Amino acid sequence: MNKTIFGILSLSLLSLQSYAQDSLSTNPVQDEFNELIESSNNYQGYKVVDYDALIRLKNNTNRHFDELRAEIETQKNTAKEQVAEIETLKEKLQATQQDLEKVNAEKDAIKFLGMPMSKGSYMGMMWGIVGILLIALLFFIYRYKNSHATTREARKRLAETEKEFDLYRTKALEKEQRLGRMLQDERNKTSNG
Repeated sequence: MNKTIFGILSLSLLSLQSYAQDSLSTNPVQDEFNELIESSNNYQGYKVVDYDALIRLKNNTNRHFDELRAEIETQKNTAKEQVAEIETLKEKLQATQQDLEKVNAEKDAIKFLGMPMSKGSYMGMMWGIVGILLIALLFFIYRYKNSHATTREARKRLAETEKEFDLYRTKALEKEQRLGRMLQDERNKTSNG
């Protein structure tokens, strides 16, 4: 935007300078002076000038000066307008740059739980949460495997205990039956004898 403003100003100044040089190089007053001097008569080393031609030259010179003054005033006004336009463009450029910075800041920010965060902070926080969840998952998997191994061991021991208990119960039943027979035999002996 600064380049555009500089380009507009430079182009305006160059056109103004070239116009001023053109108007100075083709000076009708100087041509009239030269013509008046050439058309004048010489008298004892002096030039005799026609009074009417001199008055015309004076009027033409005044008119030419008035035109130049008007042109200078126009050029000044144009320059003032261009300076004002440049200032306006500078203000617009500054406002645009501020808007661009604001948009870039909003683009780089993410709202998380109502708080604005930069994308880097947000990504770091998200990866931190993923890391914590992964560690928690690994911990729970370890605990599950450990509990599963403990449960399997307890079931194995329970099965062994049940086998021992079944064996003991079988032995106790056999022993009870044997004692019951022996008791019956003793009863039978005492009642027979």
